[in-house]
Formats: sequence, structure tokens, C-alpha cells
Amino acid sequence: MPKIIIFDTTLRDGEQSPGASLTPTEKLQIALGLEKMRVDVIEAGFPIAASSEFKAVNEIAKKVKNSIVCALARAKKEDIKIAIEAIKPAKKKRIHLFLASSDIHLKYKLKITRREALKQIKEMITFAKKAVNDIEFSPEDATRSEPLFLFKVIEKAIASGAKTINIPDTVGYALPEKFGELIAEIKKNVSNIKKATISVHCHNDLGLATANSLAGIKNGASQVECTINGLGERAGNAALEEIVMALKVRRDYFQAETGIVTREIAKISKLVSHLTGIPVQPNKAIVGANAFCHEAGIHQHGILNKRETYEIMRAEDVGLRSQLVLGKHSGKHGFEDKLKKIGIRLDKKQLERAFQKFKKLADKKKNISDEELLKLL
Repeated sequence: MPKIIIFDTTLRDGEQSPGASLTPTEKLQIALGLEKMRVDVIEAGFPIAASSEFKAVNEIAKKVKNSIVCALARAKKEDIKIAIEAIKPAKKKRIHLFLASSDIHLKYKLKITRREALKQIKEMITFAKKAVNDIEFSPEDATRSEPLFLFKVIEKAIASGAKTINIPDTVGYALPEKFGELIAEIKKNVSNIKKATISVHCHNDLGLATANSLAGIKNGASQVECTINGLGERAGNAALEEIVMALKVRRDYFQAETGIVTREIAKISKLVSHLTGIPVQPNKAIVGANAFCHEAGIHQHGILNKRETYEIMRAEDVGLRSQLVLGKHSGKHGFEDKLKKIGIRLDKKQLERAFQKFKKLADKKKNISDEELLKLL
């Protein structure tokens, strides 16, 4: 099956989450975890942002051997020079340039015309290409850009030497159907698009980052930019774990795969949460504490008979364990299974009495520990 390139930007866009700042040592620790998981491209940071950022990118470039190490730079010579220096030690390296293409950004942020933007794109990609062969270009705010101008920008970037064209939904404005159509239109209207890899980078302002990314893949994108736990600016980015497991579980639909070692997912999720100080919500898909937990009696009965009744993927595949949790919604089958697991076997009459006592206790308490269960018995 065609392979989808996983471009992880936890250390760049993810770290831009308020309060998520990481030290160079912490960034290196995460980068090595990402490499172990076989992430294809690690965006290590934005070297011009701070001296510590340069140091972190440089250290990652020295230590990471298998993944491509990428540095972000604005389409400015001073940014590009520092980015080139930062990733110089990398065995595999990439420079990721960006310049806005939407009229609102050109007018109010950059204060340049469309013609000036095209000129700057050509000059800066050409400049960066002299030092690093692998250039990625992003037309910032692509989903709010006028389509015909966006096509010109992409065409110019590829002609200037960009090997990857990333389409960012910078402000989380896109809807899945429309975003998929945009990728299809780019393939149809950009004359030299076959010379480049199409990438997508979606933000989660409307809660659609993963859905938009998958729509992009379905319509021809072969690289997806994402972060561990969906970290990122404002409401975050598309979550790596969601993208990867959606492609794995629904291979029948996407007809594509990744090279990610999925059993490392839970481990890297916990590491990123610990180092950034940003907890993962319990009901978070794939890596949340409740992602593979079952309390409802009907669900527990189904799981005990056949796991696939209520689980579409194996918890072990992402490094977790499936659990039956006792609570007020639990049924007798789940209760009996729990007793067996802690070494207690009751006859039918005893089980009925114990279950009724348990239900009374469960009405008063949200969670019942093994110790409380033993005390009750």
C-alpha cells in the first residue's frame, strides 16, 4: 500500500502551546522517542526564535540518525541561515519555509502585494536550496487564500526547488469535504504538482483537525503534519495517534499505511504530557485513560464474550491495556469477572448478595477500589 509520511511537529508547533515550553534536554528526549516510533520527519524547532531553540535543534540534529530532522524558517535570509546552521550535523535534513498566501495576511501582517510574495518565495527557496536539497514550503493560511493565487504560489515554489508543498489550515477554518476538495483542486490545477509531495497541516479550532487531515489524505496528500496528544497553537493540531490509528484501523477505506511502531504511542504520549505539564483528557481518543475502559454492564458483557463487540482496535497495539471498571453502570458479568481476577469465587447465591451490596455502594461512590471491594465482601 502507498505509505503516508508522518511529519511530527510536537517540538515546534506543539511546543507553542501556552505553558508547554521545553528545555533542549527535554526536546532531545522526545525526539529520540519519536525516532524510536519511526516518525519519518521530526520538526525539531524554529531556530531563530531563541538561543535555546537553536541549541535544541542542533542537539537533535547530532543525535537523531534515522528520521529526517527539519527546522522551520520564515522566508527570510536571516531565518534560513540560522536554520541551515542548526541542522548542519543532521544525517538527513530539511528546511521548512513558509510565507502567507491569504490576502488578509499579506495586507495586514506582511504588508506586501501578491507579486512581492511570489518574488520572495522564489528568491528564498532558491537561497535555501543552495545549502539544503530537501526544501518544504508552506503557503500560510492556505485555506483562506484565493484558490487561483494559491495555485500560482505552489507552482512558483515547486519551480524554485521545493520538494514538499504543505497545505496548512492555519486557523482551523476548513471543513473536511471542502479541505479534501482543495487538495484535489491543487492536484488538478497546479501544472508541476507531480514533482512534489503534497502535505497537510490542520489546526483544531473547530475540532476538525484529524477529520480534515484524513480528507486531505483521501484526496491525494501523502504527508501529514501532526503532534503527540494534538498539542499546538490555540486548540492544537491534528493528533498523530488519531491519524496513525485511523489509517491502521480503516486500511480498507484509505488503502494506505504508515511506518509507525504503534505500540510506542502510549509511552510517547505520557512522556510529552509529563514534560510539558499538559494532561491528556480522560476521554481523549487512543491515549486517554478511558480510551479502552468499560463500565457499562452491557459493554462489559460483550467484551467478556468477544473483545471486538466494543473495541475496534487492540489496546496492546498502542501500548495500553483494556480494562473493565466497576461503577454503578456495571453488570453482574463484569462484577463476577473482577472477583475472579482478584482471586475470589462465589456460588450463585453469594454472588447475588455481593452484587446487590456492590450496587448500593456504587450509587454512592464514583470509583471502587480492589481494597473496598474486599472490605465489602
